[in-house]
Amino acid sequence: MQTNFLSQQFNAGFLAENFTACPANATICDGTSCLLPEDTFNQTLSVVLSTVLTILLALVMFSMGCNVQIKNFLAHIKRPWGIFVGFLCQFGIMPLTAFLLSLAFNILPIQAVVVLIMGCCPGGTASNVIAYWVDGDMDLSISMTTCSTLLAMGMMPLCLFIYTKMWTDSDAIVLPYDSIGLSLVALVVPVSFGIFVNHKWPDKAKIILKVGSIVGAVLIVLIAVVGGILYKGSWVIEPKLWIIGTIFPAAGYTLGFFLARIAGLSWHRCRTVSLETGMQNTQLCSTIVQLSFTPEQLELMFTFPLIYSIFQLLFALLILGGYRLYRRHCMKTNTDVEKTAEKEDSKSSAKINGGFVSDEMK
Repeated sequence: MQTNFLSQQFNAGFLAENFTACPANATICDGTSCLLPEDTFNQTLSVVLSTVLTILLALVMFSMGCNVQIKNFLAHIKRPWGIFVGFLCQFGIMPLTAFLLSLAFNILPIQAVVVLIMGCCPGGTASNVIAYWVDGDMDLSISMTTCSTLLAMGMMPLCLFIYTKMWTDSDAIVLPYDSIGLSLVALVVPVSFGIFVNHKWPDKAKIILKVGSIVGAVLIVLIAVVGGILYKGSWVIEPKLWIIGTIFPAAGYTLGFFLARIAGLSWHRCRTVSLETGMQNTQLCSTIVQLSFTPEQLELMFTFPLIYSIFQLLFALLILGGYRLYRRHCMKTNTDVEKTAEKEDSKSSAKINGGFVSDEMK
């Protein structure tokens, strides 16, 4: 009997000792409660992935620059009809579409603001990769991305001032000009090196371009997957935002293409303008949202940039697949007709719009 009592006391003492034992990584412990250091794994993972993705993006933009010819690029700058059409799409069509969608679905004011921020963002660099795969005008694509990022420093505040007045004070939205500036530098510097390599060593530039285009396609998918992993706890969101996130990029692609065609641009430039219009800088939108709103407000709208990013990529891949099928089955039998029509179209556009005829059309 005494043995059982002693055994129970020993077991109770052993359990109590283990119950009050502090973890090895505890910073403060009084025997009953412990203060553990904050788990920074997700934050560290985010920093590491951001660094890797930034480096990969710079390499991809370097390879895209290897497909740009200096004379064609400068021609777009000197006679910027294509850039002007892209400007109308980027800072005319997209903010207006965001405004109309917010009204049509009658979403909360805070949600309407994030949709408008997305609509006012400049074009994303992923559009350059997709434009290459659909045989777009790379000179126009890169010049449009560069100009829209530069002009965003003035046009974003103006568009937000015009469209957000009925929902919130535009002064409450914090624009990260440093992030916009960094995006511009990250675009211009590697592309400039790529243009230089293409000018000096065109044969090597072709090899770099092929490798970079494949890496770019992988990078676009990787960014979408990483975003889904890092923000997996934010996917509970109102169905209306899912619907808007689906319609918005599709509207951008469609309206951008038709406006470019109405403006007299050639088919390959219409494809380019379409992609530059629909593909927004979603990373910049996420940054603005995090800087401008409280954690309680973020719960209602933080996921929207991720939703838009997914569907803009999905529709871009559908455009790419559709174009590749068209080129395989239709352009083989109509090659001469297509080339002649494209050449005449490009020349007529040059006369009407003050543009130039690219080398591939001569």
